[in-house]
Amino acid sequence: MKHMSAETSSDALPRAAFPATRWSVVLAAKKREQPESAQALETLCRNYWYPLYVFVRSSGWAPADAEDLTQEFFARLLEKDYLRVVEPQKGRFRTFLRFALKRFLAKEWERIGAAKRGSGQRPIAFDAALAEERFSTECAGTLSPEQ
Repeated sequence: MKHMSAETSSDALPRAAFPATRWSVVLAAKKREQPESAQALETLCRNYWYPLYVFVRSSGWAPADAEDLTQEFFARLLEKDYLRVVEPQKGRFRTFLRFALKRFLAKEWERIGAAKRGSGQRPIAFDAALAEERFSTECAGTLSPEQ
């Protein structure tokens, strides 16, 4: 997986990549108890999947990772009902999506970094330079890996 940084600027993505917001669709998607909500959610996912994928890719993620992250972002958006806070008077829907995606990606980057560093486990300190020095004087060329 390739990633530049969690702080990559969103300016790399042209604003034109995001479709114009149809607030009637966004507001219908928020009302989960309404029959038209499922269709509205599908419309939002279809309209915004590619622009969000482009955002993830332009943030430095590899294609397969960007696909997975975009899908996971939508799953989390729906699971946590993030649309409940979206209102036309609060600003553009695409701004909300970009901000939410940037936070999601930053948390994902932190999670991956924590996993690489031992997932919060206390690391065992060792001196690699000393180990290499001992290896070169004690074992170099005399022992097989099994020995």
